[in-house]
Amino acid sequence: QVHVVESGGGLVQSGGSLRLSCTASGDIFRVNDMSWYRQAPRKQRELVGKINRGGMMTLEDSMKGRFIISRDNTKNMVYLQMNNLKPEDKAVYYCHADVQAGPKHEFGYWGRGTQVTVSS
Repeated sequence: QVHVVESGGGLVQSGGSLRLSCTASGDIFRVNDMSWYRQAPRKQRELVGKINRGGMMTLEDSMKGRFIISRDNTKNMVYLQMNNLKPEDKAVYYCHADVQAGPKHEFGYWGRGTQVTVSS
C-alpha cells in the first residue's frame, strides 16, 4: 500500500510565498514522475507541473517564473515553491506520484490535497 500526503498549505497575502511538500510512503520500489495539480472552486483540476526522477521539471505557462518544483529522491518527496502568489492561485493543491512497488508495474497515487488561500 502506498500513501501520498501533502502539507504546507495555508493562508498567505497576495505577493507572498508558500512551500508545499509531498511525501510518498509505503510499499515503494521506486517513485518516478511526481506532479502537482490544483483545483479551484467550481473549476476542473489542472496540472501545475511535474518533475521526473532525474530532476527535469516542466510547468504550465501561467506558473512559469513564479513556481518551482523540486524533489528529494532519498526521501520520496516533492516540493512546490510558490512565489508572488495571486488571489487566482487559491485552490486545493494535490500531489500525484507514479510509484513502482516492484521492478515492473507502475501505478499512480493521489494525495488528499492541501488548501492554499491567497488574500488580496
